[in-house]
Amino acid sequence: MNAQRMTLPALLERKKNGRKITALTAYDYSMARLLDDLELDLVLVGDSVGMVSLGYDTTLPVTMDEMIHHTRAVRRGIGRALVVGDMPFMSYHVSDEETLRNAGRFIQEGGAEAVKMEGGTKLAGRIRTVVDAGISVMGHIGLTPQSIHQFGGYRVQGKNYYDARQIKKDALALQKAGVFAIVLEAIPAELAAEITSELDIPTIGIGAGKECDGQILVLNDLLGLNQEFTPKFVKRYAELGEAVQNAVQHYLDEVRSSAFPGAEHAYDLKRKPLREAGNQGSS
Repeated sequence: MNAQRMTLPALLERKKNGRKITALTAYDYSMARLLDDLELDLVLVGDSVGMVSLGYDTTLPVTMDEMIHHTRAVRRGIGRALVVGDMPFMSYHVSDEETLRNAGRFIQEGGAEAVKMEGGTKLAGRIRTVVDAGISVMGHIGLTPQSIHQFGGYRVQGKNYYDARQIKKDALALQKAGVFAIVLEAIPAELAAEITSELDIPTIGIGAGKECDGQILVLNDLLGLNQEFTPKFVKRYAELGEAVQNAVQHYLDEVRSSAFPGAEHAYDLKRKPLREAGNQGSS
């Protein structure tokens, strides 16, 4: 935690000097503490916690209270990276007042420096309201998981001309609304490159090609902890799911065979001091 803390101006400077932005999701203190020993720029406490940690089928059931709980835990473990809280489904859709109240909770209760909101041109006005209130916002366009029922599933967006132009309009509208960065998810690499070149703010890609100003992945996907599904855009840098299962199986086998705990894992009774104490008590 001795490294200089990441700030929004420092993050924006990354785009100017061409240094790639590194970002990951995190959901608890233990993982956040491990990440904090590395030069990671941004940690997103994503609503993907619903699928990764809480067992939901989608991100849609995740509540504000659940997000604040996990954001607070991550904040305790992060001393350097910028922490962004992901506003869950229906936490910013009803009114400006409710949106401000929920965004404020991430800052006051969760300890986040910013929030992330999914949506494009239609959401720009509401984002401007939040930014004007002094709360920094990161945008998110392309495949927006909170809209999967409208999309018909987790599908690549912007593959035809009309959809690609709309995503580009969304990006420009969000920049005008005051977001400090935009996540581009599951869009063609050529489209992401075009958007990145035209924006003054950083783009952070996930399934959007290498020309984005930075990249983000779900930490559990990167580590191979997700055993059920791996999107095409994920590179698994480890197979910790298999390693965890092997380690636990080894433990089960040793407990059943009485190989664990061994003598080195047990505490010895200090017999001599006890005998001496007993003798002293009887004299």
